[in-house]
Amino acid sequence: MSTASSSNSSGDEPHKKKDDASNEESSHLLEANENGDKYGSRQAVKIIKVHPNGNESANASPQDQENLLGRMVHTSTENRSRTLPQYVAALAAAGGAFAAGTLLGWTSPAETSIVKDDFYGFEVSDESYSWVSSFMTLGAACVCIPIGFLINMIGRKWTMLLLVLPFVLGWALLIWAQNVVMMFVARFILGIAGGAFCVTAPMYTGEIAQKDIRGTLGSFFQLMITLGILFVYGIGAGLDVFWMSVVCGILPIIFGVIFFFMPESPTYLVSKDRSEAAVKSIQWLRGKEYDYAPELEELHQTDREIRENKVNIMAALGRPVTIKALSISLGLMFFQQLSGINAVIFYSKAIFEDAKTDIDASMSTILIGVMQVVATFVSTLVVDKLGRRILLLASGIVMALSTTAIGVYFFLKERNEDSVENLGWLPVASLCIFMIMFSIGYGPVPWLMMGELFATDIKGFAGSIAGTTNWVLAFVVTKTFKNLNDGLGSGGTFWLFAGVTVVGVIFVFFAVPETKGKSLNEIQQELAGHRNSLRVQPTNVAEK
Repeated sequence: MSTASSSNSSGDEPHKKKDDASNEESSHLLEANENGDKYGSRQAVKIIKVHPNGNESANASPQDQENLLGRMVHTSTENRSRTLPQYVAALAAAGGAFAAGTLLGWTSPAETSIVKDDFYGFEVSDESYSWVSSFMTLGAACVCIPIGFLINMIGRKWTMLLLVLPFVLGWALLIWAQNVVMMFVARFILGIAGGAFCVTAPMYTGEIAQKDIRGTLGSFFQLMITLGILFVYGIGAGLDVFWMSVVCGILPIIFGVIFFFMPESPTYLVSKDRSEAAVKSIQWLRGKEYDYAPELEELHQTDREIRENKVNIMAALGRPVTIKALSISLGLMFFQQLSGINAVIFYSKAIFEDAKTDIDASMSTILIGVMQVVATFVSTLVVDKLGRRILLLASGIVMALSTTAIGVYFFLKERNEDSVENLGWLPVASLCIFMIMFSIGYGPVPWLMMGELFATDIKGFAGSIAGTTNWVLAFVVTKTFKNLNDGLGSGGTFWLFAGVTVVGVIFVFFAVPETKGKSLNEIQQELAGHRNSLRVQPTNVAEK
């Protein structure tokens, strides 16, 4: 595919054959360029000049190059790729994230009925209820590494379908809980299901999407989590705990029915030597008219390299490119959780009350949920246009300013409550801005990049480590927040989060690469320190 055809004959008929062959090869060159540009094909394309004597030269004149490129345009047929099926598959996979969002948001509308009104018929203290909330993060942390192995054994699709079972079991135990321990067990099992989705869904989406829409599709995960949280806030305002939990328990079943009809990841199918199934998957995702051969060949080439250089998990983790990718992913997860998101949500009701907005507690949580959904939706629209780095940098800077302002408010309030009587607008405005910027950058992008940074042979395990780290940090921050608040005061705690976020901005600026518009292969090459041009150039391109 990297050379133009030539003929070594003379006379009219041979010359006609030579021209036909050249035109045919021109069509292949354009096809290679289109697929390489969209999917990051490793094969470089160069323009070859064919002399009348039949010899080939890589030093074609600008006029020769222009003529050849002209023939490429006129003799090729467009390799059309449909994007709608990819959106459908990504949204179906994100249905599991919607279900995970409901279990994240469930504790807020359920708290009053369970703790104060004894809904279950047995006492649940404030301390016990904090553990009901926290057991979900523990379950998520425990499952992330085992799920990495299961993903590679039975595939992305069947792993996600299998997670419907712990989802339904967990909700059933929570609905008919007979004591606090049963609630702990239920939330732990639900955490297993939700945490496993946080690893599997971003990986699946990253592997089915073409690179020019991969960022948008990857952002669906965080968008559906925020929609799930908003959904349970909304139904919690009108339903009691029993029916709210029943509705949440039905959602995973709906997800399973829909996702059953989605294709398996082509990357996984190729790794299992199921080429025919991989072709069907690609055609389902890209359309029947799409020429799957270049993409399939790239997947096979990647798989061959992995098999030829196959190493055990520890050796793969020790590769410099894996260490770099893991450092970036873990860093993003660290700064996401220590940005102060949990503290801001925890104080949201108090902030709205202090501002004398006359908005009751349930409406304030719904308002926060709406802001998260809208901002995350905006992120899905711009992540492939502005890029990952700019969203992280912008959100980090504004979040640090917002938590600083909230810290100033609470610091002044603790010293003299009368001094902030007319400043109620400050924490409300800062809260809203913080939630919007978090949902645009630090909310979705770390999960999106987790599915982009790792090589195929280590992606399951490394992604699991990143997911485990995120949930462990969520548990630690949630359980130590009260201690930080007692030791540093509310103002000092928010300033601590602001300082950590500033460090996160510095980390992103110096350590996080831009992955916008790059294939998974190109990202690996950049992490390894190589930058390859994969497009047809007006001058010669050396074959790699």
